[in-house]
Amino acid sequence: MVAGIAWASPWTLLGLLAGLAGMPAGARPRFSVRDRALVFVRWPWGPGGAMTLGNVVLATGHDLEATCLTYEHRAGRCSHPQVRLGDHERAHVYQYMLLGPLFVPVYFLCGGISVRNPFERAADHYAIHGRGWWPWTPRSLV
Repeated sequence: MVAGIAWASPWTLLGLLAGLAGMPAGARPRFSVRDRALVFVRWPWGPGGAMTLGNVVLATGHDLEATCLTYEHRAGRCSHPQVRLGDHERAHVYQYMLLGPLFVPVYFLCGGISVRNPFERAADHYAIHGRGWWPWTPRSLV
């Protein structure tokens, strides 16, 4: 766990700077043991929801308890129950801890913010089932 946090630290530092930049506009930091991250709530920029950078989550809402639709559900591919936003973002925290500084380039090579991205589908899977946050884990194992 400590090695993963250290490996993700370049992105965590960027997330921390972004979170601090949002504080004059109302963002407030909270450490979430559950989500393994420093969470800046009421972060003032973005379309809504949350974004993870290393072990920092920038959330536009009041907390990570909000529910949201999965990427596949929004794309009309299937019908999923709504998921806890924090559970989805925690999957990204784990993905950052494994890939470290490589996460963002690999994420965008895999399709960016879209249903095509296996990182987003894995984060949704994790939010639904509580396991399977790695995109290439055989589904028979999760």
